[in-house]
Amino acid sequence: MWCYEAPEDEEDVFAHTACPAFLTFVNAAYVSGTTVELPCPCKPQEVQTVVWFYRKHMSSSEQTQALTDDHGLKVVNPGSVPHSADLKSRFSIRMFSLIIYRTSPADSGVYICGSEHRDFFYAYDLDVQGARKITFADSPKKRRKHQRESKAEPPYRTFTSFQAWSVCDRCGPPGERVRVGLCYVRSPYLHVRYRRANQTVVSCGSGAVLRVFGPIGGEGASLEVKKCEEVCPSPPPTPSKVASLMAFLGYGSASRPVGVKVYYLNHRADTLLTMGCPGAEPNMAVAWDRGDAPILRWEHTVQPGGEGPRISIDTGHHLVFNLAQMNDSGEYFCWLEGKRVAQIRLLVYSHLGRSQSVLSHPDFYPALKTVLWAYAGMTVTFLLVLVIKAAFQTLRDMQETHQD
Repeated sequence: MWCYEAPEDEEDVFAHTACPAFLTFVNAAYVSGTTVELPCPCKPQEVQTVVWFYRKHMSSSEQTQALTDDHGLKVVNPGSVPHSADLKSRFSIRMFSLIIYRTSPADSGVYICGSEHRDFFYAYDLDVQGARKITFADSPKKRRKHQRESKAEPPYRTFTSFQAWSVCDRCGPPGERVRVGLCYVRSPYLHVRYRRANQTVVSCGSGAVLRVFGPIGGEGASLEVKKCEEVCPSPPPTPSKVASLMAFLGYGSASRPVGVKVYYLNHRADTLLTMGCPGAEPNMAVAWDRGDAPILRWEHTVQPGGEGPRISIDTGHHLVFNLAQMNDSGEYFCWLEGKRVAQIRLLVYSHLGRSQSVLSHPDFYPALKTVLWAYAGMTVTFLLVLVIKAAFQTLRDMQETHQD
């Protein structure tokens, strides 16, 4: 969660943006795991704060619940954002926009921007689709089209719409390109209150799909990954004096690339840890490195319904540790659109709670052994010093007696 300051000299967009006279629901589809921002583009000028409402699909209007208080505020504990499955613990309000962290299919529904008096201004029909298929390919298949329709009979047809391939997520070392395919429905029989660019096409989990259709047997979201390599652009020349000073201070290009911000994160061991790249958006190419070693999706992806590595990259481009261990501490870099943008210095520490005693800690007995050996060494050294001192004293007494 990041602080946000409103620009002082920007024009008030609400002064000339009128709200729709008839409330409609704008369809928006995303793959699960992404962080979604739903802006409130309009409101009356006399309304100073907005309240966000939520309703599950196929629910009555009486079941609409407010996500924020009457002042449009919601206090969220940042530590619970990546781990909790509760919707109210994973959202924040920023400049009237609703931000939902690490969305899941359970978050699908209708989100309405309104006032404390339940005057509704703008609404979204959010469809979060879980990734049911993750495929890896060395090269793109030429025969694959961006839209692949099924052979279902009317009144509707389902198809998968693929986005364009992303740029290579890193330069220099081998990287990856990613594209997401979402499930859509084409039918002339859709609910008229749900607004779309094409009035005959809507995402498979949208509320515009009529109940008489029954459950839509779509394929869900798909994720495709392929390898790539990009040459990093040469950095601008740095004056020799400045470069020498930076190297002397330890800020050379090898220790921290130019333009990379450093963040510090402390996390307790044996718990779930999820790291997101600062500034990342759903359609951006994101990559992760541990030091100079790339973390590739080929080796760190959990297949849907199956087991995967302990450290993985989810469909929302988060780096997930399940569960974090003390040897995970180190420096991690994240890339956005082929450029390194952040360095995260992670420290995973051990925690002794009520359920864990000192004797059960794995490092207790090695530490005890080290202490005992050190004590034994000091004892032997002390006794050896006493013996040597006594020997010298005896020799000196014998010499004095002989002289007498």
